[in-house]
Amino acid sequence: MTQPADPTHDGVSPVTRDLAGYIAGTMARELPADVVAKTKLHVLDTLAAMLSGSRLKPGELAAAYVDRLGGRPEATVIGTHIVTSAVNAALANGMMGHADETDDSHLAGRFHPGCGIVPAALAVAEQAGLGGSDLIKAVALGYDVGARIAPALGLRRSDTASRSSHSLATLFGAAATAAALLRLDDTQVRYVLSYTAQQASGIAFWSRDQEHIEKAFDFGGMGARNGVAAATMVAAGFTAVDDPLSGAHNLFTALAHTPAPDELVAGLGSRFEIMQASIKKWCVGSPIQAALDALTLLMAEHGLMADNVRRIVVDMPDDRLHIVNDRTIPDICLQHLLALTLADGALTFASAHDYARMADPAVLAIRGRITVVPSPELTVAVPARQAIVAVETTEGQTVRHRTTAVRGTPDNPMETAEVEDKARDLMGPVVGAARAGQLIKAVASLERIGTAIELRPLLQA
Repeated sequence: MTQPADPTHDGVSPVTRDLAGYIAGTMARELPADVVAKTKLHVLDTLAAMLSGSRLKPGELAAAYVDRLGGRPEATVIGTHIVTSAVNAALANGMMGHADETDDSHLAGRFHPGCGIVPAALAVAEQAGLGGSDLIKAVALGYDVGARIAPALGLRRSDTASRSSHSLATLFGAAATAAALLRLDDTQVRYVLSYTAQQASGIAFWSRDQEHIEKAFDFGGMGARNGVAAATMVAAGFTAVDDPLSGAHNLFTALAHTPAPDELVAGLGSRFEIMQASIKKWCVGSPIQAALDALTLLMAEHGLMADNVRRIVVDMPDDRLHIVNDRTIPDICLQHLLALTLADGALTFASAHDYARMADPAVLAIRGRITVVPSPELTVAVPARQAIVAVETTEGQTVRHRTTAVRGTPDNPMETAEVEDKARDLMGPVVGAARAGQLIKAVASLERIGTAIELRPLLQA
C-alpha cells in the first residue's frame, strides 16, 4: 500500500502544510466571478432544501431535539424561531438539508456537499457576525476540500467502501468551512483537521434506512455538527496533533483503500469543485434523474399516457441501481416514481413524497409494467448516471430515449431562473411567496449582505 509522504523535519507533511495553509488563507483570496455566481446558486438551492426539509419528519425531529438541548443563542434553526448554539443549529439544519432528495450532489466527490457545508457556514457566520462575502468564500472552500476526500482515500464505490464517502466528505468540507470563517491560522487549522479525522465515520448501511431520518443525519447533520464542533473547539483554545495526515497512524492508514494524499491539494486555487457540483431538477434520488428526464421527454414527444403504455424497460447503471431499486421510500424508488409520473402526467414535489401514493392502484398497475435492467455499459459510460428508457405502446410502437447528460449536472446545467423557480416552489409553502422572493433576491446579492444574521427573518417560520 502506498503511504502518505514522509513528514518534513518539523513533523508536518507537505500535504498537511499546503492544505492547512490554503484553508487558513481563504478569506484573503478573491474568487473568480463564475465561481461566486455558482456558489450563490448552491447556497440558494440548499437554503430551499432546508426550508422544505423543516416540514418533513427528519427536519421536525431535528428541530425538536436541539430545542430541548438549549444552548447559547448563536444561530438560527431554519424554518423555526429557535436560535441555539452554532453546533446544534448545524446539526438541525444539516438534517433539514437532506431531509429528502432535494439537495445538490458532487459525483466525483461521492457526496451531497450543500446539506453539510452550507449549514456549517451559516451557523458559524451567524455566531461570528460575518457577512455574505465571507460566507461565499467559505462555502466554495468547503466544496473544494470535501470533494477531494474520496479521491484521496481511494473510495470509488459507496457500496463497497468500508466507510461512507457521503459522511466523510461532508465532515471535512464543513470543518474547513468553519475553520476558514473563524480565521484560524495554519497551526490551528491543522488542529481542526486532527479533530476532524478523529471524528471521521460513516458506514453505507444508510441505504437501508426506511424513513430518511438516519440518512439525513449521515449525509448532512453529522458532518455539519462535527465539523463546526472541531473548528469551534480549536477557536476556544483546544490543541491537537500537528499532522493527522501522516506518521505511523493517520487518516490514510486508518481509512484509505488506495491512499493518494496529493489529491487533497491537487488543483487547489485553480480547480474549483463547486463548478462540478450538480443541482437537481427533480427532488428525487440522484440515480433516478436520468430516467425521469428520458420518460418525461418521451411523454411530451409522443403523447404517452397511462392508458397507451404497454411496457417500460429502463436500462440503469448496475453500480447505482441498488440505491433506488424497489425502495420503500417514494422519492428514492425508481419504479414508483416512473409509474407515478406516467399516472399523473407529471411529477411534483408533493406527489414524489406522498407515501400513500405507493399503494395507489393506478400507480401500482403501471409499476407492474416496468422492467429495470442493470447495464454494464451504462456503468462505465461518461458522463455518469445515464439511463435508457424504452416504452412500448398499446399500438405496438416502441419509442426510446437515452439521457446522456442529466439536467442540472455540469454537462447540462440549469439556468439561474430554473434554480430560482425550484427554490420558490420549495420555499413558498413554508415562508410564503413574498418572503421566498425576498430570500431569492437576498442570495443573488449575497456578497453585499453585511452579516448573515440579516438573513434570519427570511429563514424563520
